[in-house]
Amino acid sequence: MAKNSFHGGGYGNMNQASMMKQAQKMQQDLLKMQEDLEVQTYTASAGGGAVSATVSGKHAVTALTISPDAVDPDDVEMLQDMVMAAVNEALRQSDEASSQSMSRLTGGLNLPF
Repeated sequence: MAKNSFHGGGYGNMNQASMMKQAQKMQQDLLKMQEDLEVQTYTASAGGGAVSATVSGKHAVTALTISPDAVDPDDVEMLQDMVMAAVNEALRQSDEASSQSMSRLTGGLNLPF
């Protein structure tokens, strides 16, 4: 059996140890990145600033501001649409920041985490 075969020790064990170290570092980096993203906030507005929504990296709405000018009792649907648009855009920003961070961490590989 060759010295550097998979079961025979030699270079295979060094390569495996190196891969384990890299995997552990990537896992630590991933946890740090997740912690950093969770404390970030993302704000978006709709209706020319009439409605503003802020979400956390955990996808929780943390603030919602509605201008009194946006409140029209005869057009509640418009207000609802503006709220949804602002919240959805803030969530999209959060997702995009997460994807960009993940891409930097994985070197562009699309790994499922």
